[in-house]
Amino acid sequence: MSTISAPGTDAPAAQVPDYPMPRATGCPFDPPPALGALQARTPLSRVRLWDGSTPWLITRYEDVRALLADPRLSSESSHPHYPHTSPAMKERRRQSQTFINMDDPEHARLRRMVTAAFSVKKVEALRPAVQKIVDGLIDAMLAGPKPVDLVRAFALPVPSLVICELLGVPYAEHEFFQDGSKILIKRTTTTEQARAATRRLIDYLDRLIGVKLAHPADDLLSTLSERVRAGDISRREAADMGMLLLIAGHETTANMIALGTLALLQNPDQLARLRESGDPKLVASAVEELLRYLSIVHSGRRRVALEDIEIGGTTIRAGDGIVLANDIGNRDPAAFPDPDRLDVGRNPRHHVAFGFGVHQCLGQPLARVELQVVYGTLYRRIPTLRPAVDLDRITFKHDGNVYGVYELPVTW
Repeated sequence: MSTISAPGTDAPAAQVPDYPMPRATGCPFDPPPALGALQARTPLSRVRLWDGSTPWLITRYEDVRALLADPRLSSESSHPHYPHTSPAMKERRRQSQTFINMDDPEHARLRRMVTAAFSVKKVEALRPAVQKIVDGLIDAMLAGPKPVDLVRAFALPVPSLVICELLGVPYAEHEFFQDGSKILIKRTTTTEQARAATRRLIDYLDRLIGVKLAHPADDLLSTLSERVRAGDISRREAADMGMLLLIAGHETTANMIALGTLALLQNPDQLARLRESGDPKLVASAVEELLRYLSIVHSGRRRVALEDIEIGGTTIRAGDGIVLANDIGNRDPAAFPDPDRLDVGRNPRHHVAFGFGVHQCLGQPLARVELQVVYGTLYRRIPTLRPAVDLDRITFKHDGNVYGVYELPVTW
């Protein structure tokens, strides 16, 4: 905890904890214990970020969900009091502004341009293609040497192949965009590194937009290029949107595949239920439960108050930064009985892993289909799948804006 003064708070500086908070040793799937203690004690409190700012932290499920849908909160990342997650993310937002960090009506106008591609009907039509990708990667693992890193051999390729197909990005160039996204989602990335990585990815997407303008195809970048041709958006806006979809489309799902698999391996009774059932409804329920249980976007949803808002007898003033802690919100016992227990039959569809309200994750239908295919196939086809190393030898992404594992050695 910092010992300097805490502007905008009545609490002594020593009582304002740093955020994000550390997880407990040996409990890599659980939110930090200090978050649970805060949730039990008070609905909101001040925390200190990397830049010394002290936004409000909201920890209880009911408040998190309500505020995510509250039009009195702004997602505009250019606001002077916006609580950025890291220097790198602040620089990325400065260089590449997309609809997820805008308010309506501009947010809605830009989001509508890509919404159709992620509709439930469109995404369900992709299920056979996702199944083919998953089966092909499992075939390759079974034919190869053991142990294998599940992240590199399976968890990363599944969503990367899918999003490349959807966007019209050559998968042969996956190492380039995966390397760039790794830089941008780490909290330890410097401003200079973020600036360079953003520039490389934007230049890359801009070139692809140019290709689609000349040779349109049946993909999302071609759809965006048509918007450019019609004058609805600029070429740079199309490239910005393409970069957002490319990074978000593989990073979150890849981490959910690997971390979800590890969580199931550490809960063999739940893994057995999932593997032996064959019931698509149980698979869908397991996906929702793992999304709730792990909440891999573990740095909270960031907002700024546009008006005074009262919560629990405390007033959040207009202009105050707010961090909505969806990870501990998804472990709130008032919303999820016995929340620290993994129960694949729970089906907690009301979780806030994808956010809530107008800014909820655009790609959640696609993520659900990918995870349903993966969780419904991998453990059935490799029933003896197990970690090749002890849990304490696995490196977790404590330094990332998206939580997961860097490697997951497995064998069978």
